[in-house]
Amino acid sequence: MTEIMLKDVDDVLLDRIGRIARRCGWDVSTALMHLLEQGLHAYEGNGELHFEGGEADVLQAAFEALSNVPDDPGFAMIGRPAEKSPFPR
Repeated sequence: MTEIMLKDVDDVLLDRIGRIARRCGWDVSTALMHLLEQGLHAYEGNGELHFEGGEADVLQAAFEALSNVPDDPGFAMIGRPAEKSPFPR
C-alpha cells in the first residue's frame, strides 16, 4: 500500500480527522483511508448522493408522507404578523 503524507494541513481539519478516528476507534491512517474512500464515492457520481439497499425507498416514502400533510394556516402564521385579526380590539 502506498504511504500517504499530508503537509500544510490546518489545525481544524486535523482536529476533525482526529475526532472521527477516535469516535470510530481507528488510528489516524485508517480514518484518512475511510474518509478518502467516502469522499471519492461522493464525487465519482458528479457529487450526486447514492443510497444503498432500501434507503432510497424509505426516503421516497417519507417524501410521499410529507406531501400528504394538509396545509395548516395556523402553523404557517407562526412568527408572522396577522394581516387582519378576526377578533376586535
